[in-house]
Amino acid sequence: MPSSFTASQEELKAAKVPLGWRDQCSALLIPLNTCRRENYYMPWTCENERHGYEKCQYDDMMRRMKKMSKLKLQQAEEAAEAAEAII
Repeated sequence: MPSSFTASQEELKAAKVPLGWRDQCSALLIPLNTCRRENYYMPWTCENERHGYEKCQYDDMMRRMKKMSKLKLQQAEEAAEAAEAII
């Protein structure tokens, strides 16, 4: 599911992003890492890029949690229906 925050595989490879970090927010990680390298990883620099990336990560986690809760609810309903069919 490509989105506006997902970089292409070629961009990720050129930016040398590790496989573990290639997720829905990968397009925001590339400029963040570039800024970090240019500023020698000073913690007070690149705040806008970092906050944007962290917000994307948080939104992605919330989206996955909502999807998982819907899936669990659906499975519980199916199990209840199956139990009623047996009786």
